[in-house]
Amino acid sequence: MIVRNEKNLYQFVSETYCLTFLDDRPFVNVDSPNGDRLAELFIPSSIHSLQGRDDTTRLGEWEVSEGPEVTTFVLRAESSLWKAKRYRFRCFARRFTYDVEVEGEGQLAEANYFGGYYSGQPRWGSGFFWSGQRFLSGFNPEPNTAEINYFSPHANTTIDLMGVPLPGRADWFFTPAPFCFAMRLPEGWLSLGVETAPGQNRFTEYAYHGKSSAFHLSLAYDGHTNVNGTYPLPAIGFDFADDEYAALKRHIEALAPAQVPVSDPVRPTWWHTPIFCGWGGQCYLASSQGGRAPDYARQNIYEEFMRTLESVDVDPGVLVLDDKWQSTYGENCADKRKWPDLKGFIARQHARGRKVLLWLKAWDPEGLPVEECVTNAAGLPVACDPSNPAYEQRLRKAVQRMISSSGYDADGFKIDFTARIPAGPGLKLHGDTWGLELMHLYLGILHSEAKRLKPEALIMTHTPHPYLADVMDMIRLNDINAGRDINQSMTHRARVAAIACPNVSIDTDDWPMPNKAAWRAYMRLQPELGVPSLYYATHIDATGEAFEAEDYRLIRAAWARYREASNSTTSRRDDEVEEISTEPPALPAEG
Repeated sequence: MIVRNEKNLYQFVSETYCLTFLDDRPFVNVDSPNGDRLAELFIPSSIHSLQGRDDTTRLGEWEVSEGPEVTTFVLRAESSLWKAKRYRFRCFARRFTYDVEVEGEGQLAEANYFGGYYSGQPRWGSGFFWSGQRFLSGFNPEPNTAEINYFSPHANTTIDLMGVPLPGRADWFFTPAPFCFAMRLPEGWLSLGVETAPGQNRFTEYAYHGKSSAFHLSLAYDGHTNVNGTYPLPAIGFDFADDEYAALKRHIEALAPAQVPVSDPVRPTWWHTPIFCGWGGQCYLASSQGGRAPDYARQNIYEEFMRTLESVDVDPGVLVLDDKWQSTYGENCADKRKWPDLKGFIARQHARGRKVLLWLKAWDPEGLPVEECVTNAAGLPVACDPSNPAYEQRLRKAVQRMISSSGYDADGFKIDFTARIPAGPGLKLHGDTWGLELMHLYLGILHSEAKRLKPEALIMTHTPHPYLADVMDMIRLNDINAGRDINQSMTHRARVAAIACPNVSIDTDDWPMPNKAAWRAYMRLQPELGVPSLYYATHIDATGEAFEAEDYRLIRAAWARYREASNSTTSRRDDEVEEISTEPPALPAEG
């Protein structure tokens, strides 16, 4: 409800929170129901463009409209950069949102939330202002090489689409995780999640900026979004929950159906059968015989992998041919020197009841004409360009070659290296799309063409964001951090993936492993997280430890346990005349 207190200030009071709209300073206080101060939100956020930086020069008065389910507070502002700006709070019984709209012309560089330049009240000085915070700690769901997901509210952290194993960029595992931070309060947690409409997910990074008792948020647009008229920026949604994962779930649930595409209802049984990927075996051969692991993506080697597994009664339902079965990453034609008869190999796997996925390296321009690539200011190709109709046609033809019965007749793709998506200013591409929208466009071409040819084709990615749920079928938990608590870190990833995309299957991955003991421990856990995955046929590559009879028994037992749980779920839902479940067995309790 709306009230005016004795100081003639607007307040919105609910059973979950209280907002107080101050009249002597550009802040809105956020309090708990018992009066504890949680945050002091600075309202005149700055929206910077390549043409200049945004200083808010004058604020209007709060305008209030009350409806049966939502009360809206609007504050209009003048700017040094834009013709006009508008700030809006939408208050519901258990949550609220904040968004910004700008009017004018420019190329968006960075959108700040709850921080910005302000010179409209000389009493408070000028320059860059921050919001106040009383948070106890923060939670970032995005995995990183340190596997540290909790941060000080006085520090900085990001969720982004990019990543490579270099300082400051070691978070390529999920591209992206949901754009949502959760902040610990004296009682419970508060999520700060990005909410926007389809077509407007044009940013590459969501960042939390903290310092002592202060914070603000930002979205990176890289100068690739043109404003010509009125442009609404994404909203930040505030949701309250008992714990950090529940806060993340509240954010996902708050994304309206109109904001999240509907995924394909086809869920064949074979998507839920154990996976064998040859990458770990390739790495062992490279470590024991020399050379690079991609050199061992060969037909005769994979045939030997499968003979070995068959000899010990290990029978995967899905086989992944990994890096580098193809001659170039950009065109994905079989390397005849390595795979003299790829079609025949796949046919023989089909005859044994297995499906075959082909590994693809996303964004790599190897073998592509430069005019079909995203280029930098020097003309260097940095990625393929899915916005270019010529490249789209080339990619669709490649999918036809890989998937169709007249081609290799594969059954889907394991799409890797999505973290190599182009980002940053100065890059040139054919069309007008960027950020998460560019990822959706690229995956959408692969997905739609594969489904046109084979409706049951399986598309595996490591992109657990709900906006991408309609262009993927399985989320891979991605590479293991061998120096960390593997079971703990992979359980976290599985929890985030299951919350973000509850109707998408999970591939548990299995590489790299520091030793056989760690591998055994994770093999036992895999059936609890998702579809079990095996990357080794004979040895652990890091140590050279050979598999023994008990190791193969462990694989068979873990897979049998998974299959039993999966079949039980299927039978139960069949009895209820419902669609076959896409969910893996229930996750274990936290930790």
